[in-house]
Amino acid sequence: MCMCGSHIDMKADRDMNIDAHTNIGGIPPAPPAGDPAGNPGTAPLPSFPEALRVWLQVGLLSFGGPAGQIAMMHRMLVDERKWIAEKPFLAALNFCMLLPGPEAMQLATYVGWRLHGLKGGLAAGLLFVLPGALFMMLLGTLYALYGKLPLAEALFVGIKAAVLAIVVEALLRVARRALKGRADWFIAAAAFLAIYALGVPFPVIVLAAGIVGYLRSRGLPPAKDDGTAAMGAGGGAPASLAATARTAALWLAIWIVPLVLVALLFGRDHVLAELAWFFSKLAVVTFGGAYAVLAYTAQEVVEGYRWLAPGEMLDALGLAETTPGPLILVNQFVGHLAAFRHGGGAPVVMGILGAVITLWATFAPCFLWIFVGAPWIERLNRNPQLKGALQGVTAAVVGVILNLTVWFGLHVLFRDVTAVAVGPFAPQLPRLASVEPVPLVLAAVAVAMIFGLHRGIITTLAVCGGLALAWHGLA
Repeated sequence: MCMCGSHIDMKADRDMNIDAHTNIGGIPPAPPAGDPAGNPGTAPLPSFPEALRVWLQVGLLSFGGPAGQIAMMHRMLVDERKWIAEKPFLAALNFCMLLPGPEAMQLATYVGWRLHGLKGGLAAGLLFVLPGALFMMLLGTLYALYGKLPLAEALFVGIKAAVLAIVVEALLRVARRALKGRADWFIAAAAFLAIYALGVPFPVIVLAAGIVGYLRSRGLPPAKDDGTAAMGAGGGAPASLAATARTAALWLAIWIVPLVLVALLFGRDHVLAELAWFFSKLAVVTFGGAYAVLAYTAQEVVEGYRWLAPGEMLDALGLAETTPGPLILVNQFVGHLAAFRHGGGAPVVMGILGAVITLWATFAPCFLWIFVGAPWIERLNRNPQLKGALQGVTAAVVGVILNLTVWFGLHVLFRDVTAVAVGPFAPQLPRLASVEPVPLVLAAVAVAMIFGLHRGIITTLAVCGGLALAWHGLA
C-alpha cells in the first residue's frame, strides 16, 4: 500500500547523501546509517525541504483524532518512507502517551526532532497543528457570524468515513507489531475493557500497564548500548541534567512570558487573560488527550465562565473531529467564540486574538515536554525494567487505540450512542435503528479502496469526500 508520490519520495531518499554529524539548531539529528533500533530496511534521512513537504502533508491529512493521526504517521513514516523504524516509533509513542497534551502532535514533533534536530521538531509540530488551526479559524469566524455550515458538514461526513477505514487498517498493523506475546495481548485487552466498559481513567490504565511490564522485566540484564542513547544530545554524548534544565527554562519562558504580557496589556479580568490562564492550566492536566478532559472543559466554559451554550460545545467537538489536526483544537473554537462575544472592540479581531492565545497556551507546553524529554527516550529504553514498563504501556496503548477506533466508528455510523449499565460495566452501545446509511456506504467504499484496491490516503479521502458532496447535492 502506498500513497500517491511515495515512490518518488522514497527514490529521493535513496539518492540522498546527508552528513550524519550536522548540528542543526543546537541538537544533532539521528545518524542516517541503518536503523538505530536494529531493524533492517530504514532509509537514509530526508533533506529538510523534503521533510517539510511531508510534515505539511501530515498536517493536512491528520483527520480522525489520535487513532487516525498515529495510524497515518505510522504508514507514511515507518512503512512507506522508512524514516524511523518500528521500535523507536513505538518507544516514542509510549513516551508521548505518558505526557499531557495531544500525543499525535507530540509524536510528530519527536520524529521531526529525531530527523533534523530542533528546527525539525518545530517544523513537524507546527505543521501538524497549523493547517487544522487555520481551518478552525475560518470555520470559527463563519460560525460566530452565521452559525452552522451545511456544505462543510456534508464534506466531513465523507472524510470521517474514510478515516474510519484508515484507522482500522493501522490498528491491525500496529497490533501485529506491538503485541509480542500472550501477556501483551492480555494487557491490551484489559486496557480496552477498562477504558471502554469500566470508565477507568487513562492515567490509571497506563500506570497499571507500566507496573505490570516493570514486574515482568525484573532480573533481566541491561541492554547493550547501540549508540542511540545519545540521539539528540550535543556532541554525541547523552543529554546532561544541566542541558535538560536549560532547555526546560527556555521553553517555560517561551510558553509563559507572552501570556503574562497579554494579562498586563489587557488586564487580569479581560477574557483574553482568562483564556490564557484557563488553557495553560488545562495544558498540564490533559492526560489521555482531548476526550479525557472534555467533560471538565465543557462544564467550565458553559457553567463557569459562560462563554458558550451547551449545544455549542458539541458543535466545537464536531468541528474538531472533522477538520485536520489534534482534537484539542476544540480549545481554539472555545477561545475564538469567547473573545468574539466578550472581548470588546471589533468582534472578528478579538475572536482571532482569542483563538491565537488559546493555541499558544495549549501547544507551547507540548514543545516543552518533547524537547526536554526526547534526548532521554532511548537511554530509558535500554534499562530492562523501564523497557519492560514501556512495553507494557505499548500493549495498553493498543487497547486505548482500539477504544478510540470503536468510539470513532460508533459516532460515525450511528446517530444515537449511549452508555448501557450492566453491573459494573457501562459500555457505549449504539441504537441499531439509528444507523446512518450514507456514512455506512462511504465507510464500505473506503474499506474496499484501502483493503481491496490498496489505494492511498489522499485518494481514499478525495473519493469519499466527493461522494459525500454529491449525495448532499442530490439530497
